[in-house]
Amino acid sequence: MGKWGSWKAGTIGFLCGAVFFSGVTYAATGTITVDFRQIHYFFDGVSKQPSKDAQGFMYKNTIYVPLRFVSESLGKSVEWVNASSSVYIGKKPTQPARPPGAPPASPSGLQVFPKDHAWNTDISAYPVHANSKNFIASIGAGLGMHADFGTVWDGAPIGIPYTIVSGNQPKVKVTFTDYGDESDPGPYPIPLNAPVEGGPDSSGDRHVIVVDKDNQMLYELYNAHQSGQGWTASGGAKWDLKTGAQRPKYWTSADAAGLPIFPGLVRYDEASSGEINHALRFTVSKTQKGFIFPASHYASSSTDANLPPMGLRLRLRQDFNISGYSSTNQAILRALKKYGMIVADNGSSLYLSGAPDSRWNDDDLHNLGKIKGSDFEVVDTGKIEK
Repeated sequence: MGKWGSWKAGTIGFLCGAVFFSGVTYAATGTITVDFRQIHYFFDGVSKQPSKDAQGFMYKNTIYVPLRFVSESLGKSVEWVNASSSVYIGKKPTQPARPPGAPPASPSGLQVFPKDHAWNTDISAYPVHANSKNFIASIGAGLGMHADFGTVWDGAPIGIPYTIVSGNQPKVKVTFTDYGDESDPGPYPIPLNAPVEGGPDSSGDRHVIVVDKDNQMLYELYNAHQSGQGWTASGGAKWDLKTGAQRPKYWTSADAAGLPIFPGLVRYDEASSGEINHALRFTVSKTQKGFIFPASHYASSSTDANLPPMGLRLRLRQDFNISGYSSTNQAILRALKKYGMIVADNGSSLYLSGAPDSRWNDDDLHNLGKIKGSDFEVVDTGKIEK
């Protein structure tokens, strides 16, 4: 028996990674003391031994056994999937494992609006708007973009959450307190425990989003609070995901621009797959009194023609080099080049919206802040309506 003590954690972390999975490392800090000894393994009475570079060890009276060696000795394959931090021993489940804190995946076959809908239109070849430079200047040419989504901050998930329900989800009463005359009447199929943006104690926009996957309907609330056996909200809207039918002009929605929120969210499953095939939602601090289709509402009294109207679409310049970014960030940036991002609400400028997910890497998302307002251009997607 040899006692190996006071090894640097990075070194022993590398050894642990080599023992359990080739190519997988474990990052740690500090030092640990482990007890390496010759361990004999028997499987149903048959002696089997791992290779010399994959021996087990003892740590705090627990034997750590090489997982791949044990599984394969039992006739089971082993696979590590980094995207979901999952270990598969033997057969994989029918549905991929979803770690705690991950929102539901968009159901297979769910089309969020027709492919020719404005949210899903390729605008990479659209002409630059004549007032592009002034719009960008008013938004903030030197301002960095901010990923307004991620894992958890200050005890609450970062971003706008959503819930997927089936067609038999019970519908509950929704009472509208501020914009009832511009809201689609209930009831809505919103679970009483549906997640609220910012957490249950949030004082922010408190959006609640529910997707009925069977009927392909989208339900969204603004300033939502669970109340008795239902909800109260300042306003709400329903969207038919099959047709993408436009709601009445000059009506607001759960968003100030009268737009749906869900179609413009950055969602981890899409970003990690390498492809986002729709435009994204973002906010700016000041807007003008006007909107561009598919927006239907404005939230300003300013007549400054250089302020962005609701529905204005920005496109990341085609010559912007994305090669230095991670694969998930590159997926976001490719979407910004192909589909752009749409002004949807008043808020912090260049804040890009997404859904919270425990699998995001917050430090990596922070790198999107290197992209400045000047790296975008405004595309001409139609007239400004007043």
